[in-house]
Formats: sequence, C-alpha cells, structure tokens
Amino acid sequence: MHFQWYPGHMTKAVRTIQSDLKLIDVVIELVDARIPYSSKNPDIDTLAQNKPRILLLNKCDLADPAQTKKWVSHYEEKGFHVLSYDAKNKQMKKQIDPLIQEVCKDKILRDRKRGILNRPARGLVVGIPNVGKSTFINQMAGKSVTKTGNRPGVTKGKQWIRIHKQLEFLDTPGILWPKFEDQNVGLRLAWIGSIKDDLLTYTDVAMDLITYLKEEYPGSLKGFYGLDESLDEVKGLEDLARIRGCLKKGNELDLDRAARLLLDDFRGKRIGAITLETCDGLK
Repeated sequence: MHFQWYPGHMTKAVRTIQSDLKLIDVVIELVDARIPYSSKNPDIDTLAQNKPRILLLNKCDLADPAQTKKWVSHYEEKGFHVLSYDAKNKQMKKQIDPLIQEVCKDKILRDRKRGILNRPARGLVVGIPNVGKSTFINQMAGKSVTKTGNRPGVTKGKQWIRIHKQLEFLDTPGILWPKFEDQNVGLRLAWIGSIKDDLLTYTDVAMDLITYLKEEYPGSLKGFYGLDESLDEVKGLEDLARIRGCLKKGNELDLDRAARLLLDDFRGKRIGAITLETCDGLK
C-alpha cells in the first residue's frame, strides 16, 4: 500500500512554526508511544534544532511498557528531555512544570539579569495529527481551551493558551512531512489513526496489522477474538468476520466492517497494550 498525505494546510502550518519559533523558549513535542519513531516528524528536528526540547511519549497507557522504557532511554541518549506520558491522566501534569522550569532555567536567569521577573516561559506544542496535543494542553490548563477529537485534523490554526502566570503554550495544527521514504511508517501511522481513515483501504491496513500481531504479539488475536492464528492474513480477516458476525446480505462476509472493527479494537487497547516498532538497530 502506498501512503501519501500532505494537505495544503500543513505547508502553512510549517511556515507558521518557523515564524513563531523566535517567540518560543522550549519546544514540547508529543509522539505516540506505540510508534515513537514513526510518529516523530523529522521536520520538527530541523525547525527546532536550536531550541531546548522536551519529548513526551504520549498514550503510554496504550503501549507495551517494556518497549516504552527502551524508547525513553533511546531518546534520552539523543539529548532530549523525555517523559513517558498519558495526557488523559490528570496526575501526570505534575511532572511537566518542574521539567519546563529546569529546561528553561538559562532563559529565566537571563531574564532576571535584565530585570525581567514575571515573563512566562513559552512552550510550542507540536506533533503529528491525532497524537494528543490538544488533550495535553487542556490537561495542563485544567479546562477545555482547545478542541479535541479522536481523528486527525481537529486543530486548524495556532492558539496561545495561558497555563498559569509562569507558563504559556502555543498550540499548532498537527503536521506530517511531505513524503514517507519508508512506507512502513505510513502503515504504522494508519494503524494508530494519524492518517484520515477515509484515505485508507481498511482491509489492506487490517490484514497488515494481523500479520504484525501474529509475529510480534502471538496469542493476542486468539486471546481476544478466538482467531485461528495459523491462518494467513486474508483467511485471518475472513475468520474474524465470521467470529464477529460481520455479514452482508446473503451471509457474504463483510471484510471492510471486520477490518474497521479490528482497527477500533486495537486503537482502544481492547486487544492489549501493544507497541508497533522497536528501537533496536536505530542510531
């Protein structure tokens, strides 16, 4: 399957980020803990290379904890300040303020030397579509200040949000990069819902997910669905359709419906806490 999605509003978002960086003290990037490499936009590394960086492995509750621990170490070795994070867990926001103050301490000291005592630290919140930026900001603000939704493309324009008197966030639309050199990256983004579902062929995406789960998390499909994991991906999807009663008129198997069900169950953690890529071999 070939993945390519780069709407015009993303080009505009990149240009906006470039112009706003001069106002920013720290860049807070969210990636999806299930795909910490594939959900990390390489363009952000280029744009923010001269700024302090915090990396949040968000949705860690959906990911394999053992793999998340390895990913945290991987990115710490690259010089990021890293947290395994769940933006829906209100208790976790207590970790953010101290970290931002630590990362911005040089800026705070410079301000004090200039006699500036009360200027809030400014954080730019970035990430790909559907990674949880708006949920994170709402959690930090303690109220709903940005739109959220379990689909890409909800945030349309930039928003300044005052978290408290010492901290402000700039929210930006989720952006992908113009071209996936590795189509497996596009596939993983499709699995977690960061590419609009109406651009996908559900059955192909679901069959690839069946193959991955059988190889990397054997027993997960059998345990949740009672699926025969000895079947190939085509027969596996057909088996799933039969098990879950996904039928059209005349008792014909509805593979599209079965594929949607599988993706919904995966994204909702009903199949288990699963990570879709490892950091083994990455530099």
